[in-house]
Amino acid sequence: MSQIKRLSPRLANQIAAGEVVERPASVIKELVENSMDAGASRIDIDIEAGGVKLMRVRDNGVGIEQEDMPLALSRHATSKIIELDDLENVRTLGFRGEALASISSVSRLTIMSNTEEQGAGWKAQTEGRDMGVEVSPTPHLRGTSVEVRDLFFNTPARRKFLRTEKTEFNHLEEVVKRQSLSRFDVGFYLNHNGRAIHALKPCASQLERERRVASVCGPAFMQNALHIDTEAAGLKLWGWVALPTFSRSQSDLQHFFVNGRVIRDKLVTHAVRQAYRDVLFHGRHPAFVLYLEVNPSIVDVNVHPTKHEVRFRDGRTVHDFLFRSLHRLLAEVRPEDQLAPASINSAEGQQGGIAAGEFQQQQTIAWRADTTPQRPGQSPASFREQAAGYSALYGRGENVGSHGRSAGALGSGATMAPQEDGEVPPLGYAIAQLKGIYILAEGEHGLVLVDMHAAHERITYERMKTARQGVGIQSQPLLVPESMAVSQREADCAEESSNVFRDLGVGIERAGPESLVVREIPVILQDSNVEQLVRDVLSDLIEHGSSDRIEAHIDEILSTMACHGSVRANRRLTIPEMNALLRDMEETERSGQCNHGRPTWTQLSLDELDRLFMRGQ
Repeated sequence: MSQIKRLSPRLANQIAAGEVVERPASVIKELVENSMDAGASRIDIDIEAGGVKLMRVRDNGVGIEQEDMPLALSRHATSKIIELDDLENVRTLGFRGEALASISSVSRLTIMSNTEEQGAGWKAQTEGRDMGVEVSPTPHLRGTSVEVRDLFFNTPARRKFLRTEKTEFNHLEEVVKRQSLSRFDVGFYLNHNGRAIHALKPCASQLERERRVASVCGPAFMQNALHIDTEAAGLKLWGWVALPTFSRSQSDLQHFFVNGRVIRDKLVTHAVRQAYRDVLFHGRHPAFVLYLEVNPSIVDVNVHPTKHEVRFRDGRTVHDFLFRSLHRLLAEVRPEDQLAPASINSAEGQQGGIAAGEFQQQQTIAWRADTTPQRPGQSPASFREQAAGYSALYGRGENVGSHGRSAGALGSGATMAPQEDGEVPPLGYAIAQLKGIYILAEGEHGLVLVDMHAAHERITYERMKTARQGVGIQSQPLLVPESMAVSQREADCAEESSNVFRDLGVGIERAGPESLVVREIPVILQDSNVEQLVRDVLSDLIEHGSSDRIEAHIDEILSTMACHGSVRANRRLTIPEMNALLRDMEETERSGQCNHGRPTWTQLSLDELDRLFMRGQ
């Protein structure tokens, strides 16, 4: 007797359902994507008992022809691809042709559809062990309705792994939210147990898009968001990223879309975290809603059954584009960019000095990749001289420096007193110092509070980085070259990336099939664990195609030096010194956060102060 047997269609589909249908949220994802592929402008979703009892998705798309109804429930039947070459240029969300067949194998599924504005539609149901499809006439408007009842009724082993009704609905709601962010031109209406949960109308303007993002991600996100719109080398990135001070304890507010497809990709996550590296508090996660538009031929969406992951043909280019775009955006934020005069009304949006209010009044930064904004900068003589000078800044005593100002004064040409024309700088003018820790300044719209150590720490750190960039990474040869035993793959990577290591100040050679020799290292890393650092760099190069481990380690050392060289608490400053610090903050990159990601300043508007003292009530 033959020991190899052909699986029945139902069993084969139930096995396939294990890849596609994990819980009710998985079903909604597949059905909503089908509706969007059908050109729907409105999608109604009705849920009962968290989706276990009933899920109904109704759209106004093109509908399904009568003769196609049985095929719609067949496995590996689709209208979206015809031949293998089509997989290299997929422009639709669904294309495998297995979702409906898999869902119908673990539930009671009914499809009703009509392709005409008038006339009767058609209904298809699956019945019997062999999943035969019965088609019958039924009244239906143009579009398609899919009803999924009693999920996992015939697979109790799967059903027992479902959670409570509330938990399952929360997962389902999250899917609807993400899909609503992927297509602003589609309206999404979600009901649970007869109660309206979301009514997201189609968005025609930028303001309406921002309101939808605020509805999905919360108003605080939009109040702390920067807008980005840039393109280069055939890649376009647009969307919103939150200020570093609006960080999260979990990565639950990270939405990334590639050509309208919701994805979670390690390469993307690494690029974003790398961009936030210098400004994010330890252990926190950035928040963003970003859209990457690329040629479909350079991205493979057929690498995961649920299509949550993609593979880029040139991952290094995509990674560098994402990193450089976001890194430059965050670096260009200045206090004036974070202040909106008419919108300083919400205490919720005051974290890190950002102002809250109506979305069209928020300050955003949009730029093109071929135009780099120019900011007044310092002109360091040499890194050694700068480092020595920073450690002496704000030393004890009121000695006058070489520029005719006190040793505590920062920057060049900083305004010490209000200008004659009455123009008020973004951070205002200093009026007092509190407990030797905070600077109190009077701004145009209220009271500005500055943590002087955190602010000076960032200023010093950015100047030290500028000085290092001016002279490059200085390296020195090791007296005794250090040998390393590595895998052949790591040795190959090191040999192929020798130029990358050379640019980072590391001289490395291949000594054998599975061994490397380190001959030079950066001067500033002479006391570091070089072997571990090289291994980490190789790991990044293999995984992501790039690495910033060495630069990050150098920056950590510079950050520590800046911290020790900055003004300390209980150091009394004069009014000119405080004003000089404020002016330098206005010209320094990333001045809204210290080296450790903590906010450096905040603002209390007159409206907030009036509410504190109940004025006008």
